[in-house]
Amino acid sequence: MADPVPLDLATLRRSCGHCSLRELCLPAGIGVNDLARLDEVVRRRRPLRRDERLFHHGDALSSIYVARNGAFKTVSLSEGGDERVVGFHLPGELMGLDALAGEGHRCEAVALDPAEVCEVPVDELAAVAAQLPGLQRQLMRVIGQSISLDRDHAEMLSRRHANERIALFLHGLGERLAHIGGSALQFRLAMSREDIASYLGLAIETVSRGFTRLQDDGVIAVAGRQVEVLDPVELARLAHGGEPQQPQPQQRRA
Repeated sequence: MADPVPLDLATLRRSCGHCSLRELCLPAGIGVNDLARLDEVVRRRRPLRRDERLFHHGDALSSIYVARNGAFKTVSLSEGGDERVVGFHLPGELMGLDALAGEGHRCEAVALDPAEVCEVPVDELAAVAAQLPGLQRQLMRVIGQSISLDRDHAEMLSRRHANERIALFLHGLGERLAHIGGSALQFRLAMSREDIASYLGLAIETVSRGFTRLQDDGVIAVAGRQVEVLDPVELARLAHGGEPQQPQPQQRRA
């Protein structure tokens, strides 16, 4: 009788079938055999260091990526080499779709923290998805979510008031964190104030004043990069274009 093959727990935990993000990345009800086929396509990439590039501007599209842990920013480069943050990506969110037009990546993805990604070669993914209708629908849904994030960013930049942009950013980030099992009311900002300012099209001093104002108004509490939303109703109201509430004058006692 052959000796039993030892169970590789590390590989098991890394597989799609045992990934905590499976419900975000994969269609519901995908069978064991189909899951195994998909697992053969997914390449595990070595962990990335903070500030390490996942792909560079101009690189041809070869793979799409899903952050397993850690967060990323995507930055575009001006002709003078200046960076502008155009997106933030959380675990379970897809990266690399900007190169689908076939002209290469128009931005670069940079790890904000030590991170790990799943790398999925596009050609192999297309072949598997063609045989798995559920996976095709899931890919379309994820692509739609990516387009929605781009639209949200454009909406942020269209807001005239800095406090609206900052409120919309914090409110949207909380919703995205809640979607992946985190808290919408207590979270750590993986990105720096400078990154946030670049993303919102504001000066860093304006962002700092905006955070301070929200804190003074009792909407949030900030300690370093830790944020606690104290008044989610007011934050949502500000995010959707409402003016800050004015304190009510106290009534004099007779």
